[in-house]
Amino acid sequence: MPLAPADFAFLFSSQPLPALVLGNDGRVLAASEVLLAIAGVEAAEVEGISLSETNPFAALGKAWCEGAEAALAAFPRELPPLPPVPYGPAGDEPQWWQPQLRPGPGPRPGYVLCTAQKTEKTTRRPGREGSPARQLTEQLRVQDLEFQEILRHVPASIATLLGPELRFEFVNAPMQALLGGEAPVGEALTARPGAVPADLLEVMQQVYGSGRGFVAKAYGMPRPGADGEAASPGFFDISLQPLRDEHSQVRGLLVFAVDVTVQEQARQRANELAIETRRLDARLRVLTETAPQITFTIDAAGRFEYVSPQWYYFTGQPPTADLGTMWPLLIHPDDRLRVQYQSEAARAAGIGWSYEYRLRRHDGQYRWLLSRALPELHAPDQPVFWHGAVTEVHDQRELADALRRGEAELRFLADSIPQLIWTATAEGFIDYYNQHTAEYTGLSAEELGPTGWVALLDSSEQAAAARRWVQCVATGEPYEGLYRMRRHDGQYRWHIIRARQLTDTRGPRWFGACTDVEDQHRLREVLQTQYDELARTNRDLDTFVYAASHDLTQPLNNLRGLFDELRRSATFNDADQEVMLGMVDDALGQLDVTLRDLADTVQQQRQLSAPAEAIDLGSVADEVLLGLRAQVEEAGATVDLDFTAAPSLLYGRANLRSVLHNLLSNALKFAHPERPPHLVVASSLSETGQPQLRVQDNGLGMDLRSDAEALFQLFERQHPHIGGAGVGLYLVQRIVKSHGGHLEVSSAVGEGTTFTVHWFE
Repeated sequence: MPLAPADFAFLFSSQPLPALVLGNDGRVLAASEVLLAIAGVEAAEVEGISLSETNPFAALGKAWCEGAEAALAAFPRELPPLPPVPYGPAGDEPQWWQPQLRPGPGPRPGYVLCTAQKTEKTTRRPGREGSPARQLTEQLRVQDLEFQEILRHVPASIATLLGPELRFEFVNAPMQALLGGEAPVGEALTARPGAVPADLLEVMQQVYGSGRGFVAKAYGMPRPGADGEAASPGFFDISLQPLRDEHSQVRGLLVFAVDVTVQEQARQRANELAIETRRLDARLRVLTETAPQITFTIDAAGRFEYVSPQWYYFTGQPPTADLGTMWPLLIHPDDRLRVQYQSEAARAAGIGWSYEYRLRRHDGQYRWLLSRALPELHAPDQPVFWHGAVTEVHDQRELADALRRGEAELRFLADSIPQLIWTATAEGFIDYYNQHTAEYTGLSAEELGPTGWVALLDSSEQAAAARRWVQCVATGEPYEGLYRMRRHDGQYRWHIIRARQLTDTRGPRWFGACTDVEDQHRLREVLQTQYDELARTNRDLDTFVYAASHDLTQPLNNLRGLFDELRRSATFNDADQEVMLGMVDDALGQLDVTLRDLADTVQQQRQLSAPAEAIDLGSVADEVLLGLRAQVEEAGATVDLDFTAAPSLLYGRANLRSVLHNLLSNALKFAHPERPPHLVVASSLSETGQPQLRVQDNGLGMDLRSDAEALFQLFERQHPHIGGAGVGLYLVQRIVKSHGGHLEVSSAVGEGTTFTVHWFE
């Protein structure tokens, strides 16, 4: 039977003898590995050749060729045994082989199996030529049975199909299992629908019709289950070869199927892994070539296997540059020998490395780089490759140098400051004292210890200071306290101790200072004493002024009464009588106003410390206008109020009333004689969100060209022809400033004045 070479490879691999399969046309279908090794040829060189034309097997091949032709011609008759022939590799002593022939099964064999066994050289004896025919017949019969038995037990599915109906002639057990049951001889495969897939059946019919063999690799079809289990998907290598008769006409098919499910699954898995590997490799390459680093691979001898494009961008070298030569030359001369030694030592020890060096950039500037690499380990072998990255750390190194210089300068500054400077850990233990601390206390850093400044405090203050320090360390709140601290001479001096927590990448740390404020403390005590004395004197003066103004009111009233009586009952023969009387009357009125203003000033001075409260501006303005109702009606004034922008104010009520009263009364008092007064009172918010008040009038106006601040001095008057003491604006300015605000004024003579009260800065 004609076979595909791959289909009989597994049969020949178990036979340690030379073997050959010849088709009925005399061409080689397959050869065993032993035969190929003796002949010194490859399978591809002999498959399909005709031994009558090309014979690489010498005498053995000639014997097979002639014997196969005779055996097929005489079939089913038996031939006598062939005589031994010498055969062996070229140049070696030939050995004697007994050629053996066995036609394939069936009434019309399609192939002949040719084998040979080693034998001794023999000489034929006369008179015994008749018996070999019977011996050959018996030998062929036994070999045929053996071949049938082999085909039944080989680990492959084998079947021969005859005729266009593809009737079963021979089916081994694996093929029957693959077909789903017993296949009786003579039954047509086409009569068993579903036994094989429709596409495979169609290809079988096409192979039969064309006479051209076909091999399907890893063809998918159900794989029979073991011990009654359901079939599972499987893969088979299926060989379809035509069977020919003595006239080379196709008479059937040889179907040979090998289960390659495990191999195909492994191949598919390997393919998936290969695809995933390529994908990961592409991703890794993209990552390495887009990262701001130079990546490289170097072998144990120091030869570069790979370097990312960033190296060429950084150095400005062309892609054709010899890395092994150029890279060392671009290293700073002061670093070159060290880098070469460290790299070679790490490769010799089979370990990684990490070091910094300077490499020349494309612009000629040397930049600090950090080189790190790790070996590729495959235990127990020594590493053969190192993979690493080079990162530019020039800016970080310069920053670190600057930080070190800055730290040194800060320590120098701290040691130069005449204060006790210290730092502490996140747990509150002091780990640094400046030089002045040792000089001030007379103790070293070791003697002071991690809580030294607490031990230097007065014994009556140590417990409270320590508790406060522990609380601040736990919460992170700033620490501040005024304590007496012992100096090196044993004297306790007042100190302000402050500490703040700073958190950075290294974690929280405390920075503190102990400032000697003994002199300031004593000065503050002296100033406090003087302030108390001045406050007492001021109160006494206010009391005196208030009492004087009050006490003088009664004599003034008496004078006015006497003057009125004198004016009513007495007569003077003087032409200027009325003028004199008017002047006396004005003087008395002016004195009365001055006394009342002095009393009001003292009263307002006492109310500067009145408690603040949320006040509705509209209600206070109504109260003030109600008190000024007579003046408003007499002057025919119009007052517009607008407190929409800032309707309320946190202020002392009496102070707010005094400010509004003085500003509005002045606006009415200094009205322009040619037009009725028009007052505008409005609140607003400044750019910083603070409340402010604007009081605008159309009165006489003021001249502010000389000194605007003089306007707010006590007894300062711009219009002497109008009665007044010059106290109102002084009081307004005093009230506003005492609450942290200020007063602005803009005015034009003859047009009017605008006061803007900024309640708070």
